[in-house]
Amino acid sequence: MAVSGAKPAGAADETSAAQAVQRMFDSIAPRYDLLNHLLSANIDRLWWNRTARRFRPILARPDAAILDICCGTGDMTMALLKQRPRGARPVLAADFARGMLSRGARKFGQRKPGEACAIALEADALHLPLRSASLDLIVTAFGFRNLSNYEAGLREFQRVLKPGGQLGILDFSEPGGLLGKAYAVYFRRVLPRIGRLICGKDGPYNYLPTSVDSFPPPAEMLALMRSVGYQECAWQPYTFGIAGLYTAKRPE
Repeated sequence: MAVSGAKPAGAADETSAAQAVQRMFDSIAPRYDLLNHLLSANIDRLWWNRTARRFRPILARPDAAILDICCGTGDMTMALLKQRPRGARPVLAADFARGMLSRGARKFGQRKPGEACAIALEADALHLPLRSASLDLIVTAFGFRNLSNYEAGLREFQRVLKPGGQLGILDFSEPGGLLGKAYAVYFRRVLPRIGRLICGKDGPYNYLPTSVDSFPPPAEMLALMRSVGYQECAWQPYTFGIAGLYTAKRPE
């Protein structure tokens, strides 16, 4: 099985790929939320909330240790917080793009006293500054696809998960059939143009469809997760397969 990762234009190796992704997301951070909601017609909000509900039993435990990695501007984190009880242990929201993370931190700071809260953490998903076997749940939404090495990311997540801890990876996929063909036209031709008009940058929204093209399809991704040692690996398609949620557990 080939091990792969994100390959932004001009990146020669994993280090340069990670640096390119970091620079790219820092550069679009000011318009990121606007573009996301516009380009997805707000369907992305449904995906975040559905993902959070999938992990409601863990989120309902006040002492559960939870990480939203590659949290971006924090929308997935906010969806997780809706499922947390008052006074619960804070959710860790981590990203290595400071421009994105700072916007997430502003959202977290708007929580009312007593409500479940989040702590922003600047961190690389492949080198987490966390103790081994310390987390009950790791969730990542539309960020895993941008890692420079998918297998290394899965192994690092497994390292910090407790035995029996759960993993959720929400990311794009490519639907089949006529819908898939129509969506491909939008995704590859229309979306980059809209992104360029609003963001004023050409690269980031050309990179998006390219990154989805190179991301392993569900069967390959599930095989990779199993090869790393995860159990109960599954994929649930969202909105006809435009996106989907991978779930798995670290063995007990």
